[in-house]
Amino acid sequence: MKPDTLAAIGYHAASLLGRLPWSWLRTLGDVIAWAWRRADARESRVARRNLEIAYPELLPGQRKDLHHAILRTTARQALETLRFWTRPPNENLACLRERHGEALYDAALASGKGVIVAAPHFGNWELLNQWLASRGPLAIVYRPPASPAGDAFLLRVRGADNIRQVRAEGPAVRQLWKVLKDGGAVGILPDQQPKAGDGEFALFFGKQALTMTLVSRLAERTGATVLFAWCERIGPGPDFALHIEPASPAIADADPVAAVTALNETVERIARRDPAQYQWTYKRYTLRPPGSGEDTPYR
Repeated sequence: MKPDTLAAIGYHAASLLGRLPWSWLRTLGDVIAWAWRRADARESRVARRNLEIAYPELLPGQRKDLHHAILRTTARQALETLRFWTRPPNENLACLRERHGEALYDAALASGKGVIVAAPHFGNWELLNQWLASRGPLAIVYRPPASPAGDAFLLRVRGADNIRQVRAEGPAVRQLWKVLKDGGAVGILPDQQPKAGDGEFALFFGKQALTMTLVSRLAERTGATVLFAWCERIGPGPDFALHIEPASPAIADADPVAAVTALNETVERIARRDPAQYQWTYKRYTLRPPGSGEDTPYR
C-alpha cells in the first residue's frame, strides 16, 4: 500500500479518536500508561533510567511516583496531540486559558530581523506550533520517521496554513537561514540529540549531553531574535498556558560550548517547572563524550 494511502488511513483513525470527549482521552491515556508500566515497555524503562540520572537525590518512592506521573502525562499528551492534529486550529487555540509573552513574539516578528523559537519537549509543542502559525508563516524543523508512511502522516497532520516543514537534513540550515534573513520565523525543538559531530557536549541535569548547535549558529549568523516558548498544562481538562520569554544572549555566543550550555540551562529550568510534563521517554544521553570511556546508560 502506498505511503500516502497509509497516511490517509492513519489520519482518519486519528480523527475518530480525536472526537472522543477529553475525559475519555484522559482515561484512555491512563490505561496506556498502566500498560506501559505493567509490560515494562520501552517508555517505562527509558523514563525510569532518565530519572535515575537527572534526579539522583530523590528517594525511591518519590522517583516511582514521578515515573508514574511522567507515563500518564506522556500517554495523555500523545492522545491530545491526535486531537489537535485533526481538529480546527481555532478550536484548539481556545484551550489556551492563559497567554504570556504574546506581545514579545509579535514585536520580534515585526522587527524584520527574523525569529528563532526554541520549543523544548515540554507540555504540548504541537499546540504551540498552531499558535505560532496563527501569527504568520512558520518553518519548523522535524526529524522524518524511518517509515515513508509515517513521514507522509506528519506532513499531512502538520500541513496547516502557514506551516512549512523542513527536514533535519543537509539542506536544512540553508533553508532556515533564508527564512530568517527574510524576516520570518523558525521553530526548533532544541533538546533533540543531534548526530555525532553535529553538536557539542554540555551539562543537562548534571550529566553531559550532546546538544545541537543549530539554534546558536543560526542566531549568531543571522542576528535573529531567539525566544523560548512552550504550552504548559495548567488544569485537568484541556487547559493550557502559553509562555514566551527571551533567550539569554549567551545562546548566540561564538563559543559553541558556551552557547549550548546556556541553551541547556534554559531547557532544564523549563523542565523543572513540572518534571512530569517533560519528555523523559526520550533517550537523551545515548551518545557519550569521546574518550570518556562511558557507555550508553540505556543498556
